[in-house]
Amino acid sequence: MRHARRRIVRRVARLAAVGGLLLGGTMVTRAVASEPPGPSAAPHTLARTASGTGADLVAGLGGDRTAGHWVDADGRPVVAVTDESSADAVRRAGARAKVVRHSMSELGSAASTLRAAPRVPGTAWALDYRSNEVVVRGDRTVSGADWSRLTAVAEGIGEFVRMERVEGTFTTRLNGAEPILSTAGRCSAGFNVTDGTSDFILTAGHCGPTGSVWFGDGEGDRQVGETVAGSFPGDDFSLVKYAGGKAGDDADVVAVGDGKGVRITGTGEPAVGQRVFRSGSTSGLRAGRVTALDATVNYPEGTVTGLIQTDVCAEPGDSGGPMFSEGLALGVTSGGSGDCAKGGTTFFQPLPEAMKSLGVRLIVSGGEGAAAGTPAPSASGAAGAGASAPVAGADGTPLLARLTDRRNVGPGLLVVAGSLVALVATRWIRTEQDRKAYRRQYSATWG
Repeated sequence: MRHARRRIVRRVARLAAVGGLLLGGTMVTRAVASEPPGPSAAPHTLARTASGTGADLVAGLGGDRTAGHWVDADGRPVVAVTDESSADAVRRAGARAKVVRHSMSELGSAASTLRAAPRVPGTAWALDYRSNEVVVRGDRTVSGADWSRLTAVAEGIGEFVRMERVEGTFTTRLNGAEPILSTAGRCSAGFNVTDGTSDFILTAGHCGPTGSVWFGDGEGDRQVGETVAGSFPGDDFSLVKYAGGKAGDDADVVAVGDGKGVRITGTGEPAVGQRVFRSGSTSGLRAGRVTALDATVNYPEGTVTGLIQTDVCAEPGDSGGPMFSEGLALGVTSGGSGDCAKGGTTFFQPLPEAMKSLGVRLIVSGGEGAAAGTPAPSASGAAGAGASAPVAGADGTPLLARLTDRRNVGPGLLVVAGSLVALVATRWIRTEQDRKAYRRQYSATWG
């Protein structure tokens, strides 16, 4: 019985040693093979690469030979061109070409004519690159007489101006992505920015005029800051200076609900067809695609131009909330029509234009001033405008991620070494026991 127990112990010890060798080998192999993500080695997404290719081709060929670009469903760049020679140039560059009738110059001229017409609240228009049209939309507040007058303007421009009626109303979404409240209503915090001395929240301009004081709760006990600059209508952005001057920890994170956030690594220019995300204090995290650029919206409060048009839904209170894609900040929520039950259209103020006008830069992961990066989901709350939680990593990292961490090469080698020692030790014990047993038998046989 005693010998049987010894054999079981030896077998268990050998199995444990072999398991240790396998684990240590996995740690070393995967850790060496994996490259830790960092700003210098961050891969670009296909959508961003496609967008850059399309933009370069449009810039090179010019507005008379092209009519915009977009990212197709499979992620490849598509460029609208007006002649076959331009189409050949696009194909040689590795992009798809679509030959259309009207150039970007013609589409832009049509939009300028619409802007010069008498203003009709409740209308919006944008350049639809895919259909090679200027699409004019009117909500339910537009009277029949006003719609007829605007239709006459469109018909005078040409058949490439398309008129559409939409449900709902085009309104600002006043009422992120954490809520900020003032006497003007409730909005959502956008992105944290800095001028090098003080930190600010960049949010929508229609949320409140200069001098508006913002709070982080309905009781007015936690002051967030005060609006110190902005532009609306015309544009739709404003700066809220933090009451303490600084955004605090995790200033590069935007909230997406349930105590989670996305780390922002830089700013970007959106492309038509690109998948984007929006976060707001009313409807939380929502996704959709960019449908048009340089859109104009005639809100009841005034006209805003140069907006990003999307099919992402939004609701009152989402105004000012961040729009981003792959960790890149793209814009802040302006307004739109519809809701998140039926869907709708939402417009965003582009971020680069707003920051340039305000003289600020984005606070991003890896240091201020970074221009590109990859998404970094975390378990952090929104920075500055809400409660924050530790970013996942130290304690929340999955086991596989720990094993593939380059820093685990050393521990992996220790596991391998310890397992080898244990394996050799079990073999030595077995050999020594066999030797003693042989000696006892030899002594009994030969006296």
